[in-house]
Formats: sequence, structure tokens, C-alpha cells
Amino acid sequence: MDILKHNRAAWNKESSEDGEWSRPVSGDTIRSAREGDWNVILTPLRTVPKSWFGCLQGKSVLCLASAGGQQAPVLAAAGAKVTSFDLSDVQLEKDRIVAERHNLDLQCIRGDMADLSELPDESFDLIFHAVSNIFVPDVEAVWRECYRVLKPKGELLAGFMNPSFFLFDHDQSIKDKIIEVKHKLPYAQPDHLDSEAIQELESNGRAVEFSHTLETQLGGQLKAGFMIADLYEDYWTDEIPFNAFSPSCIATRATKR
Repeated sequence: MDILKHNRAAWNKESSEDGEWSRPVSGDTIRSAREGDWNVILTPLRTVPKSWFGCLQGKSVLCLASAGGQQAPVLAAAGAKVTSFDLSDVQLEKDRIVAERHNLDLQCIRGDMADLSELPDESFDLIFHAVSNIFVPDVEAVWRECYRVLKPKGELLAGFMNPSFFLFDHDQSIKDKIIEVKHKLPYAQPDHLDSEAIQELESNGRAVEFSHTLETQLGGQLKAGFMIADLYEDYWTDEIPFNAFSPSCIATRATKR
């Protein structure tokens, strides 16, 4: 399976169907952001503390794998010079439409989050990377590239899934209202599914996912050279039974040393 090709098609489909992470913000949201009243999310529910951003005015910000007409336009309206870098053409088009409609300083580039070779070294003050690295097999490559393109003392704000989320089959737990451990970690979907399940995944157009580990998520940032300054946990909706027992996501603030 060509994972990049498959996940690009999956996210193009998701965005074309106006999924939860593919519904552009309103004009009122952009106007409020221009007036200093704004919030964005790295994880499903909790807003990112404003202290993590500092003063956004004039900052060069990379929104990494976070397109969809939501986070990037808000940060641009708040005063940042934003580059939105995403694998999905349709997600990027939604950022582009909002930017053109409201005359925002936002450019869009399509590519793989683990390969930022189109971007020069030390070119960004801040990277905003909402939950999305579950869609790449090598998350440590993402952290290395983030470190390279950040300026010294630059900040990486990242959201990612709690690896324990992948112990369970959530489609089944929603259906049965029973939580049972099903998968061994680290979970890599192509390795855990049989050929029939892979065919079903491809036909349904769902993205391929990888759990990673805390060693590669947190330790990977440290190994790349970052210093982790803060973190918080977040939950999903109560539709997922796992939500009653554990946070499903983590967000970190890391600084390039």
C-alpha cells in the first residue's frame, strides 16, 4: 500500500464531505480574531493557552498538517504570516478560499509532513501541528523536520493521540458499548489488518493510522533537540466509551534549543 497516496485520497474525500475538521470558520470568527478575540485547538476540545503563542503579530507560522479552513486562517487573522502545509489538496483549498475571501497573509503548500524539503532552514518562529501525525509511519522524521525549519528559540505546538487509544477497536466499542483490548502497541494499521480488512479500508476511503509511542512522540521531540516546556491532556466526545476512562490526546509546547 502507498500510504501517502492512500491518505491523501482519504483526506480529500473527508474534506469533500465536509467532515468535522473540514468546515471553514465563519466571517464572524475571522473578524473577532482581527480584533484580538480568538482561540484555536491542537486537540478535539481544549483551546490552546494564549501564553503558548506570545505575540502573534508578524510572526512567521507554519500550520503543519492542520489545513481545512479552521486553524490557519484564524492565526493569520490574529496577525501571523502563515504557511499552511498539508497533504490534502481539498483541505488546503479550504484554507485558500478563506484567505482570499478575507485578504489574509496565508500561503498553501501541498506535501508530506515528514518531508519539509521545500521549506528553508530556520524560517519559522512557530509551528502549529494539530493532531495528525497518526497518519505517518515515522513520527520522528516529523520532529526532525520541525526542528530544522524553526528559528532558534522557535516554538513547536503539537497535538497527538494518546497511544493507549489504539489498544481498542472504537467502532466496535461504540456499537457494543463494551471496551475490550484488541490491539498490541505500537499499532500500525497495515501490519494489524488482514488482506480483507485492508481492502475494506481502501474501499471505505478511511485514512491509515499509526499509534506511535510516548517514546517517539515525547522522546522523539527531545531527541530532535527540543525542550518540552509544557503539556496538557484532552478528551474526545462521550460517543466513544474510552472517553469515560482516559484522556485520548496530548498537546505539547516545545522550544528549539
